[in-house]
Order: sequence, then structure tokens, then C-alpha cells
Amino acid sequence: MNSSVDSTAAAIPQDRWRAVRYLVRTPWLLLHALISAPLGVLVLNPIAARIRVGGTSLEKFMIRWWSGVLVRIFGFRIRRFGEPLPGAVLYVANHISWLDIELMHSQRPVNFVAKSEIAGWPFVGWLAGRAGTIFHRRGSTDSLAAVMARVVERLRAGEAVGVFPEGGSGHGDKVGTFHARIFQTALDANVPVQPVALRYGRDGRQDPSVPFARKESFFANFLRVLGNPPMIAEVHFLEPVTATPDARRRMAEESRARIVRELGYGDE
Repeated sequence: MNSSVDSTAAAIPQDRWRAVRYLVRTPWLLLHALISAPLGVLVLNPIAARIRVGGTSLEKFMIRWWSGVLVRIFGFRIRRFGEPLPGAVLYVANHISWLDIELMHSQRPVNFVAKSEIAGWPFVGWLAGRAGTIFHRRGSTDSLAAVMARVVERLRAGEAVGVFPEGGSGHGDKVGTFHARIFQTALDANVPVQPVALRYGRDGRQDPSVPFARKESFFANFLRVLGNPPMIAEVHFLEPVTATPDARRRMAEESRARIVRELGYGDE
């Protein structure tokens, strides 16, 4: 980890507008939460999945709406580059923040593979579970095997799945090594792999106040980001990576390389 990034994130300078942002955004956040709970019960169910709205199911429409509004409440303006592939696809993205899942959902609802701790996070964990997130206990071989089987099952059913191959969130100053094993699911299900580059900041640069600081709790990060100045949340859908049977490591390295180039990190 980069200690300078940690110290920057942990000691964000105070500004006179932070209190004002809390006063403005907190009521909107609470209202959004109060609206989402009954809507989730009514909409996120098999019946709503059959109702069509604007070319998609009512269920997926509401996930996109809820996630997009949440990201904007936190002061982000969403900018999308490229187009998400339709149908069954394995999206592989760099991991910066708990907002990554919501940012992706705002563009296309995806069955994410995420750490099991997220299930207990306020608002985010609830929505993630309702949206079909596949929770994985990190460090458990049995859990990983079960997760991979569920990923293949959903891909074969025509659904999109999103994963963070780094295995954990970083600080946005670099992209970690992509673990290759999860790419086997795309080969088994015979679906394309689309890399996705994520960034939160201004002027094409990642802001260090968004990622988790060292040993920072979800709640502390949640509050800090809620009071941050307005920023841009970028989501870049890149060219798909060609499936290479028996060479998932090559697929992982190429996916990572494309994200690194898109974010302008240069050779790492």
C-alpha cells in the first residue's frame, strides 16, 4: 500500500463548505433510503422481472435508478465512456471504493462477486443482496469454488456478472495484479470478458479522498465521502478481451493492461 495516499486520505483538510454539504446531502440520502426500502420489497422480485420498462425489466430499471441517484447524492457526476456489452458477459474492473458496485449498477445491473462483509454495510449491502450479488468469504477455498460455480451458472443463464480481480480495493494510484482463476468462468460459460476502468476525481485524476485509508471502517469512509467536494465518477467500458482457452493468465494480464492504459498509469 502507498503510505502517502493513506495519510492524505486519513487527514482530508477541512473546508468551510463540508458542513454545508452534510446539511444538503444527508436529508436527500435519508429520503432516498426511506423510498428505496418499500420500493425494493415491491420491485425486486420475480414478478417485476417480467415487467418491461424502456427495453429492460422493471427490476433492472429500478436498480439502475436507485444506484445512479445514490452516486449523485454523494456529489458525483457520472461520465460513461464506451458501451457495456449486452447479454451474458464477465465484466472485470479495477477496485477503488464501495461505490464501484453502485457506479456499475447505474449503467447496467450486474451480478457482482463481492466480499461477504459488504452484506452488512448499511444501504449498500441491502441493495447488493437484492440485486443478486454473489458474496465470497475471502481466504476460503471452498467459498471460491462455490462462487465460481454460481458465476458460471448465471453466465449460462444469460446474465452479466462483475468481478474485481485484484481481490480487494486499492487507492486508485495503481492497478494491482489480476488473479486469473476467476477468468476460467468466462471460458466455462463461453462468454466474452469486458474490462472496465473506474475513477473518481477531477481533471482525469483519481482523488485520494475517495478510497479507503489504511484500517478505515466503511462508516468512516462513508461519512468522509458524503462531505467531499463535487467530483466526476468515470466508468470506461473497454474493448473485450479475446477468450484464450487454457491461458486464463494471459486474459487476466491483458484485461489489466487495458485498464492501466485507459487510466493513464503507464507501464507498471
